[in-house]
Amino acid sequence: MNNPRAVIADDEASLRRSLRTGLSRVWPELLISGEAKNGIEALDLIRSHHPDIAFLDIRMPGLTGMEVAEKVADSCRIVFVTAYDEYAVEAFEKAAVDYLLKPVSPERLHKTVRRLQEELEQGAGVSSEILRELIIRLSRDKGSRYLQHIRVQHGDGVRLILVDDILYFKASDKYTLVITHEGESLIRTPIRELAESLDPERFWQIHRGSIVNVRAIDRVSRSLTGKGVIRLKGCKEPLKVSNRHMHLFRQM
Repeated sequence: MNNPRAVIADDEASLRRSLRTGLSRVWPELLISGEAKNGIEALDLIRSHHPDIAFLDIRMPGLTGMEVAEKVADSCRIVFVTAYDEYAVEAFEKAAVDYLLKPVSPERLHKTVRRLQEELEQGAGVSSEILRELIIRLSRDKGSRYLQHIRVQHGDGVRLILVDDILYFKASDKYTLVITHEGESLIRTPIRELAESLDPERFWQIHRGSIVNVRAIDRVSRSLTGKGVIRLKGCKEPLKVSNRHMHLFRQM
């Protein structure tokens, strides 16, 4: 098959750029029809461009890569780009679904490209039924992969805070503030590490130093200078949204 087409979907511009560069090196004939920074854009892109392959990050706002894949599995081949643990990787392999584990190595990308080329030549692919079964299997284990509570110092002991009760996290020097309706607590876990441990469907990073509970969001607006601002239910302090994260709120 000459000049196959693909789309790349990832909410991190640097990762989209890195994957595009890597693909151009190992598969120069592959045409990248477009890029998407969230699941909704990815779905629209696939439906409008009809690519042969879709490289989908699993953790995306709007729709997850899994949700996008379930809707388009019959129309193109899917490659998941994931930072998931060994359990998920094993599930992908058992379902014969290809994946790229972040950070993507040149060797792994080359292996994936060879497999895709063979599938395109043979007309082989993964059915939507297999993908749906995979999604169900992974969702059963979803809760165990993300933080369910946060341990904070409380007097001479330790207090457990359910993540559902947290309004937002805010970076503060070498610590991170955990804000609930009851007040503030300090933990040593950095924001970047927290972002990898929280369910991306429930917690969104809106700024380099802020992560909010989506369920706590009351409204989103722009300041007089055009900057994004959100207000949380029961919280007086407005939170700034960086330009790179404003796309999270386009579907709200």
